Amino acid sequence: MNSMSKIESSPPTAWAFAQQGPIPVGSAAHRDMFCRMLLDTFDPYKPEVIDWPKLAPDALARLVSLPFWTIAVETEDRASANIAAFAKSLSDPLMREAVELIAYEEARHRRVLSALVDSYGIKLDAFPPYVHRGSAEWNFMSTGYGECLDSFFAFGLFELAKRSGYFPMELVETFEPVIQEEARHIVFFVNWAAYMQANTPLLAKPWFAAKRLAHLGLNGLSRAGVASDADEQFATQGKDAVGVDIEIGPFMDMCLSENDRRMAHLDARLLRPTIMPTMVRFARRFMPG
Repeated sequence: MNSMSKIESSPPTAWAFAQQGPIPVGSAAHRDMFCRMLLDTFDPYKPEVIDWPKLAPDALARLVSLPFWTIAVETEDRASANIAAFAKSLSDPLMREAVELIAYEEARHRRVLSALVDSYGIKLDAFPPYVHRGSAEWNFMSTGYGECLDSFFAFGLFELAKRSGYFPMELVETFEPVIQEEARHIVFFVNWAAYMQANTPLLAKPWFAAKRLAHLGLNGLSRAGVASDADEQFATQGKDAVGVDIEIGPFMDMCLSENDRRMAHLDARLLRPTIMPTMVRFARRFMPG
């Protein structure tokens, strides 16, 4: 395939904010840094020009049998709608531009998935169109914390599929920029949340902090809980879905290393998600292997 017929998967270029020195969380420079990170690292690939590789019958059967295609499409529909609605509520022009870009990229993920299921004859279950309701900020926070939790395991599962040869490398590489975009999104989100917490009026700070904790808890519960035994169950089901025999401990190590690697090229002054890595490192003490 030529370079115009697939999504390129070259390693991401290191990105650093132009301003030197410490960047206080909550400052105007902090806002500029996490917004510029997103805007400057945009990848303009087009899902419509992807030349999907022809799969051998066994590889095609494995792809079609994966149980999460409908959920994945629904999730992208919901995410892009929630983020686009939040962008419309923003008065800060730079932040609005950055959030609009996330909404565009989430909608583009949906286009990638649509092209894939059409190309390989994957049948989706029927589901109603997502309609945005309620507080734009509340829904944005729910989407952001959900992506922080999901991406941690997705990074490990993607690397596991790559190393195992469970799918052809051409197919795996096609999704590399999609996975990398999720890393950019969650870095933006945790910095946005910290920025907002720092700039919320004093009397309202406890409420904003409570909303952050509520979304973390609700997203954890919706994914079978955030306790270590539930994390192990979630991860085990995920690695089993790609048909790879690996102990849960080494798989968690892979998730941790991939989580670090995916964000290593971004300016070190940007905050990174810490909840899942911290919990998994603690749980890892009690796992074999």
